[in-house]
Amino acid sequence: MSSQLISTRQRLIQAALELFSAHGVSATTTRQIAEKAEVNEVTLFRNFGNKHGLLLAVLEESAAFKDLGESLVRRATPPGNVYQALKDYASDTLHTLERVPEFVRSVVGEADQFPAENRRALGRGVTEANRYVAQYLATVIQQGHLNTYLPAEKLASLLNGMILGYAVIEFTSEFHELWEDRDDFLENLVELFLHGAMSSTAELATNSLQGGLTTIEVADLPATLVHQILQQARKWGVRDYALAYVLFGAGLSATEIISLERSHQIYDSQGHFLQITIPGFVRQVPVNQWILGKRYGSFTNNPLIKWLKSRKDAQTAMFLNDTGTPMTESELEARWQLWSEGLLTPQGQAPAIAQAQQTWRVEMLMRGITLENLSIFTACDRTQLQPYVRRAKEKAALEQATRLDHKPG
Repeated sequence: MSSQLISTRQRLIQAALELFSAHGVSATTTRQIAEKAEVNEVTLFRNFGNKHGLLLAVLEESAAFKDLGESLVRRATPPGNVYQALKDYASDTLHTLERVPEFVRSVVGEADQFPAENRRALGRGVTEANRYVAQYLATVIQQGHLNTYLPAEKLASLLNGMILGYAVIEFTSEFHELWEDRDDFLENLVELFLHGAMSSTAELATNSLQGGLTTIEVADLPATLVHQILQQARKWGVRDYALAYVLFGAGLSATEIISLERSHQIYDSQGHFLQITIPGFVRQVPVNQWILGKRYGSFTNNPLIKWLKSRKDAQTAMFLNDTGTPMTESELEARWQLWSEGLLTPQGQAPAIAQAQQTWRVEMLMRGITLENLSIFTACDRTQLQPYVRRAKEKAALEQATRLDHKPG
């Protein structure tokens, strides 16, 4: 085909897509399409035979399914937040369909009037989208060592089927009360999909032991105990104080803390952040000035900044041991034992270092951070954070009850 013929063909396909999207397939005439493409009607018939032949080309050559699928696959390398990737994919798909509502209504409502070849083309488009989603799911299942109740191809089919079903309902039924809004649908879709169709090996083990119920115990520490630990750490020197400050002020695990480099600190008068770098994935977390109601310095002058400014060595690690080499996780846990010596949790047990991270997560939720943003800071899916949400709600209820008890009847 000459370049002129290719240009004419593409103009006709684009004109058809725009008119089908605005008015539907049945209401659009070949004359209207030809006029919009600035060709005569005979040229349309010569290239596509008839309107259904042109519709077939629109279905087969549209890049929408391919672009959406490739976008999702890119999110799998490196692996990121599965919840957010699936929600973004579902949202992008709905936005794509929303741009062509009349086209969707026509394709769904008039499909029985199309030739079999057109219906097969529509099926191939859906299958193409499904293939990309299945490829993404297979990647995250393998990388996350997840157990699934169905193969990736079936999971992808369910996800796409629910998204398409939502679109059809939205475009044809304006006054339903099935969901509060689109975000409500998306959140429930992905939550149900991940929680009901996928789980980690650890979650399955917990399910088996507890008769199918997954429960993660969140044991955050009370404010008085946290401040005692911080004060004890301060007595052991500027390094220990900085370590305790990062544990309670940034919510990092012991593993994340020992992997920090001096260059991973970012601060100015507007904020203080740490960059967490693991193979294939980087995120930033805030370092709080306030910890459970008490302020520990400022964005430019706090225990961590003081520790780094006191350093005279050339080591790149953020935290060093007593011999001047990068601190190990076991050495950090040993420091924690010194700070928490003689202290007990409300359950009568010695505080565990992992409880510092749990305390930070609950505190952030109590202070109003959204679950979505907490998911970004922690690199955890929303389903993994649900126990923290429940604990934060429980604490909020207790605080409200306490305030009411101080009010006269």
